[in-house]
Amino acid sequence: MKNLYTIINKPLFTEKGSNLKESQNKILVEVSRDANKVDIKRSIEEIFKVKVEKVATIKVHGKWKKQGKSIGKRCDRKKAVITLKKGEKLDFIEGT
Repeated sequence: MKNLYTIINKPLFTEKGSNLKESQNKILVEVSRDANKVDIKRSIEEIFKVKVEKVATIKVHGKWKKQGKSIGKRCDRKKAVITLKKGEKLDFIEGT
């Protein structure tokens, strides 16, 4: 069993994420790359004490970057869109 606190890396504050939160009660977070939907759902429910209806995951491949002669690649990451049940609320800024 994985540690619940290592599954969720950080919340993502983007325009798309804030629109999803306001209109559809969904939250956008970055999770560890080896986490699955069941682990993500369990960690969100136990850490923040909210009920999760659905979890969707997205793999984001790192971009190739070039600076002068050197070429490098950014890290791959994984995002999760979490749908909360009706009546549930979670706000990372206010802490509720």
